[in-house]
Amino acid sequence: MALDKIGIAKRIAREISNGMYINLGIGIPTLVANYIPDDIEVVLQSENGLLGIGPFPTEEEVDADLINAGKQTVTMRPGSVLFDSSESFAMIRGGHVHLTILGAMEVSENGDIANWKIPGKMVKGMGGAMDLVASAENIIVAMQHRSRSGQSKLLKECTLPITGIKCVKKIVTDLAVLDVLPEGGFTLVERAPGVSVDEIKEATEGKLVVEGDVPEMII
Repeated sequence: MALDKIGIAKRIAREISNGMYINLGIGIPTLVANYIPDDIEVVLQSENGLLGIGPFPTEEEVDADLINAGKQTVTMRPGSVLFDSSESFAMIRGGHVHLTILGAMEVSENGDIANWKIPGKMVKGMGGAMDLVASAENIIVAMQHRSRSGQSKLLKECTLPITGIKCVKKIVTDLAVLDVLPEGGFTLVERAPGVSVDEIKEATEGKLVVEGDVPEMII
């Protein structure tokens, strides 16, 4: 059974370690903030100028002036700070973000990511994605394994405009957890509950390496 968006976010939350500074991209990545284990301390950064993002607010906590880079209302943890976007990008470009979690339209077997534009469709711009993929120590992608038309989104080569080259380290989809190999190719680490290895092979256009028994995800 394929994971829903919450399942993907919960699985990615298990990749987070104590003391990390983390940037969450738009879409599924923003959900990760709700599932970070209580026994670890991390700091979430947003490129619009907020360090110390908390979980999404309840209806009573909503403050329309307090938003993340995706214009979603958020909460602030004790000790959080606000600043201008230039200072926020200085943090990113200076290599002070340990982990970036991004959505994607496509990822290639070399770790290239396309996540900002579909030709012919109106977009406001790339936002902070290019800076994030160029500067983060570790990039995890949260995405659907296939498009709405059923085509693989894990490809030999990206067909959409590229955001970053050879930067993705790990991918969590509705079907699987995969690492990107340094020499190119995806290696299958875990599969979603009830999803077979053959289903994942069929849904992956790029080179897929499968070694031994592949365990089911623990969410």
